[in-house]
Amino acid sequence: MMTSPAIRRVTHHLSVINWKSPHYDCAMPQVRLCHSSDQSMDLTNVNYPASTLHSRRKYRSNNSPNQMAISQVNHILKANEYSFRVNGYDGRSGGSVTGFDSNILASNSPSEDRRSTATCLQSRGMLFGVFDGHAGSACAQAVSERLFYYIAVSLLPLQTLLDIEEAVENDRPVMPMLQWHKHPNDYVSTDAGKLYFNSLRTFWQERIDLQEDTEDEDVPTALSNAFKRLDSDISLEAQVHFGDPFSHLTPLRVALSGCTACVALVDGDDLYIANLGDSRAVLGVQGADGSWSAFTITNDHNAQNPDEMQRVLSEHPNLERKTVVKHDRLLGVLLPFRAFGDIKLKWSSELLSRMAEARPEVLSGNEFTKMVPSNYNTPPYLSAEPEVTHHKLRPQDKFLILATDGLWELMHRQTVVQVIGEHLSSLQWQKPLTAVSFTLGQMQRLLLERKSRALSALEDENSSTHLIRHALGNDGFGSVEPRRLAKMLSLPQDLARMYRDDITIVVIHFNNPIM
Repeated sequence: MMTSPAIRRVTHHLSVINWKSPHYDCAMPQVRLCHSSDQSMDLTNVNYPASTLHSRRKYRSNNSPNQMAISQVNHILKANEYSFRVNGYDGRSGGSVTGFDSNILASNSPSEDRRSTATCLQSRGMLFGVFDGHAGSACAQAVSERLFYYIAVSLLPLQTLLDIEEAVENDRPVMPMLQWHKHPNDYVSTDAGKLYFNSLRTFWQERIDLQEDTEDEDVPTALSNAFKRLDSDISLEAQVHFGDPFSHLTPLRVALSGCTACVALVDGDDLYIANLGDSRAVLGVQGADGSWSAFTITNDHNAQNPDEMQRVLSEHPNLERKTVVKHDRLLGVLLPFRAFGDIKLKWSSELLSRMAEARPEVLSGNEFTKMVPSNYNTPPYLSAEPEVTHHKLRPQDKFLILATDGLWELMHRQTVVQVIGEHLSSLQWQKPLTAVSFTLGQMQRLLLERKSRALSALEDENSSTHLIRHALGNDGFGSVEPRRLAKMLSLPQDLARMYRDDITIVVIHFNNPIM
């Protein structure tokens, strides 16, 4: 499991289910749908080998009196890191995934990014996702908790859904659908649990009524349906509750905010990516000569993508060609062209006006006056239909990187893969030797080589942490500049957002050995 399993918490529970400048311009008892395993470590007491702190290749001892200490840098970088290792072949992960590393480094306060990872318990495979919120974190939080359940329901056989419904109807325990892999710092909301569960139950009841069996539905269609159904439920929940002055405000706040999503389903050697927005999925591919190359699976859904521009323009009259996209933003407001939530770009103008009048307390004065965007003639303008890609994993595919745009704004995809590939290669050289015979001279040369490579791995066993370190501290020559890294991490909250976005990364390792 984790690299330091000193503290382990295993709980069974129902996991229920400010505008951000880069994107915007201006529990149910007796019902158990998941098995959650949380592990944490005390990062304040981690000891780092002195040799890794003084590597001439990566770090130079040039600390100034006012510079953040390396121990402080490591504490910040490692505070939200999480690692999971698959112990053998369990029949559910499909055997392709050996583990994953993830991390979140906030720029906004609180962070608007979220991450999710889970093993499917009643079907095969593992699910991974990164979610980039805007207009607050409410939508990203809800989607990160709910989407995997919708995917699971979309993929489960009809008979399994019948068994689940019968158990719920008769107040019997329900076999969990998912085993979550969460960091203790990953927030789990509880205020809308009953509402979220009822929406999910309605979804599987409709599948039962329509006699929809996954055997007659391909995986890409199931993934797409899960995305669209969750977004529809987010919208419906907000409509039902905004007219009730005594209802909870959570559904409306979720629908008014928004988030992009990039989700991977790994089942054996089948890799499915469902992408919505401008986060990315990139494969790390190792050639026969040991070199690394990046293979991008996703497309950005924004104005820089000509096909996406054409799709958006084709969905509205020619009279709107000059107003649908202004300054590379949808209606001059939103950068990504696909996202969950964001009802301001989906509801009719009449419905938006009624909502603003009924619940003005959830809107600031500026938001109230701009509830209906300019040139809002033929909604919806924003789509929640993901672009789904299928890829057959090959021996040369070593790892997959899912990351929000905060990473890709700082690093090119090839550099990202190169940094992770070299890091994993260095970690391989730290493993103990077993059942090998050497002469004394061979052993000396091998130890010198191992020492050289081990130094380049620095302090990071977590690949996502290592990547964030390079993204913030890159000196332009492939190394980390300590002073730059320390300055980026010590920026005041109001300045940090001017230099970088929230960064969320999940690195998934496949069972193909690194050369």
